[in-house]
Amino acid sequence: MQIHLTKQFEFQMAHALSGYDGKCRNIHGHNYKLFVTVMGEPIDDRQSAKNGMVLDFSELKHIVEQQVIDPLDHALVLPEGSPYLSLLNGGGQSDDQPKMVITSFQPTCENLLCYFSRLLEGKFPEGVRLYSLKLYETETSFAELFL
Repeated sequence: MQIHLTKQFEFQMAHALSGYDGKCRNIHGHNYKLFVTVMGEPIDDRQSAKNGMVLDFSELKHIVEQQVIDPLDHALVLPEGSPYLSLLNGGGQSDDQPKMVITSFQPTCENLLCYFSRLLEGKFPEGVRLYSLKLYETETSFAELFL
């Protein structure tokens, strides 16, 4: 029996959409909510401390925080070639510069989900796989990816 297990994460991130024809071309931020759902069969081993679990929620939390949340929380995400990069000393990192992540893609909600799925691929224990990701950019706007 396959069980879906979901954990919610929250983080703050800024981005700018290069070449976009609306306000989002400017640097702005969001309070993101990310829902990560994995699936698998519960462990059926009375000798295991994880008996009855698909995956311990704390392990799911650790994986997602390490791969996705920690690198992006309170970061500025810009695509390669963004005009803002020259304003921020070419995008280099130092103690005096903002936390930035430069991507090879436009950092839309949709593309971020694809990026997150690549970051999480192969990070879960055997028998557990990523099932879906849902990313709220605002309280009323979200994108969802089913794998």
